[in-house]
Amino acid sequence: MTYSTSIKTADGLPDLSYKPALGRNIGSRILTIIAGLFAGIAVLPLILVLGYVLIRGASKISISLLTELPPPPGLEGGGIGNAIIGTFVVTIIAGLVAIPVGVGGGIYLAEYSRSGSFSQFIRFGTNVLAGVPSIIAGVFIYGTIVTSRIVFGNAYSALAGGIALSILMLPTVIKTTDEGLKLVSDDLRRGALGVGASRFVTIVRITLPTAFTPIATGVVLAIARAAGETAPLIFTALFSPFWSDGIFAPIATLSVLIYNFAIMPYEIQNELAWAASFILVAVILMLNLFSRWLGRFASR
Repeated sequence: MTYSTSIKTADGLPDLSYKPALGRNIGSRILTIIAGLFAGIAVLPLILVLGYVLIRGASKISISLLTELPPPPGLEGGGIGNAIIGTFVVTIIAGLVAIPVGVGGGIYLAEYSRSGSFSQFIRFGTNVLAGVPSIIAGVFIYGTIVTSRIVFGNAYSALAGGIALSILMLPTVIKTTDEGLKLVSDDLRRGALGVGASRFVTIVRITLPTAFTPIATGVVLAIARAAGETAPLIFTALFSPFWSDGIFAPIATLSVLIYNFAIMPYEIQNELAWAASFILVAVILMLNLFSRWLGRFASR
């Protein structure tokens, strides 16, 4: 197929220079502007939320806020130190449960049963679990662990909250581990097996270290999601205005503190809720930036 043009240069060749006045170029600029406008609108809510939380909460940050207990309703002073520690405790428990199980599940899917019917069922179940509302995980743990008091006779506890959050972390960890291991070249596996290494040694010494960065990125994203959840913790970890009595007792977390204090009719508690919101958003933002850095590091 040949193309012709009515505009030619002095040498008799077609003039291929950019012509802003052409209709197609004008239409292209208009569509580019519209696409950029829509992209800005899509990012605008994030900017507004971050800006508003920064304005309302950043000014309240102080040493006492980070180290003291919440004050009684309506009284001045106090902080959210117990909620900060509780958030880290519950998230660590969730990670200790979800990361080994999720990485192990991803290894099975990628290395042992790539196309079997059971692996397809696991992948389908993982996708479904990723879309399940977080409150369902909380209700499930409430019915199986909290009400049954199966954990040493305790009802609400940090352990129950961590297990509920681990359910939300599992799909992300499994899927990123599965996809990360698929990126490892089969030549590495064949080379290891060719020199006499077992499949287990090949996975531990070759494929897992090679896929460490994408797997770690998925783990960080899963932790970021779990740290900001509220509904599962209301049903499982509940809340405590005191320092933690251990993982088998109710524990304060930032997300539940925000929920409880935001609906109180006291200005002091409302201000603490904004300060907790700023800290929680900052932690989640740093985790997401860290995961982005890991992703860029992996692409080098």
